[in-house]
Amino acid sequence: MALLDKQRFTDGYWWSNDGLRLHYRDYGGQGGGRTDRPAILCLHGLTRNARDWEDVADRLAGEWRLIVPEMRGRGESGYARDPMSYVPLVYLQDVEALLNQLELPRVVAFGTSLGGILTMLLAATDRDRIAAALLNDVGPELDPAGLGRIRGYVGKQVSHPTWMHAARALAEGNGDAYPTYQVQDWLHMAKRLHRLNSAGRIILDYDMKIAEPFRVPGNEAGPDMWRAYEALAGKPVGILRGSLSDILPATVAEAMVARLHGAELTTVADVGHAPVLTEPDSVAAIDRLLARVAGQ
Repeated sequence: MALLDKQRFTDGYWWSNDGLRLHYRDYGGQGGGRTDRPAILCLHGLTRNARDWEDVADRLAGEWRLIVPEMRGRGESGYARDPMSYVPLVYLQDVEALLNQLELPRVVAFGTSLGGILTMLLAATDRDRIAAALLNDVGPELDPAGLGRIRGYVGKQVSHPTWMHAARALAEGNGDAYPTYQVQDWLHMAKRLHRLNSAGRIILDYDMKIAEPFRVPGNEAGPDMWRAYEALAGKPVGILRGSLSDILPATVAEAMVARLHGAELTTVADVGHAPVLTEPDSVAAIDRLLARVAGQ
């Protein structure tokens, strides 16, 4: 592992059960981060990668160790030979292999969208490993309208000549979810979602084949997500919902709070799917959750 001082993380790799070399970032693993606390496991969304967590890690690293894996087919992780392995239960096996390699018996799981689904599935299969959970704009039931919107764009590769072109395309496609964003915000997002290819074009940083199983209804989650969610009972749980979300209905978010004693719901104003976790409401919710963990 080579330490990147500017970014304050090390790059690490692990192998999946089916032979893929996968990548993760480790913030605080080389003497940084407090050893008396569980590490934070940061799980990104469907088309995202480790760069999604840079702002969160920059704020928390030093006080906490953060492990930020990239799912197969994203960022620096290997692309799957079988596209039908791009499903939550396989991602879960990959994450479990990483946790075993790092010998992490307990983690605080932060999950955005797909990452939240993986958090619930991890609770269902290995409950003792979860010290606490943050579910970012995702729940046991997902709004079909939002899923339809995602199915409409995922897996469609486009390329751009400049970062500004990429930012403008994001603004056109996602302006409803982030109505207050300015040009610099879209540029910031563009540099997280895209990479420069060998031809000098800017392209999305994931395997377009992740769309193949996602387009099959039912493959976006697990078989009984309410039961998986309820496996978090007794743990500190924070739920974030964008006020404009088309993925997590308000009624589902309220039902989640009702089913788990002590779960806290925070609605993030003027944001759709999904909050980027730098909003003041998101920051405060994260800090409250981590204070509960630190006080255990």
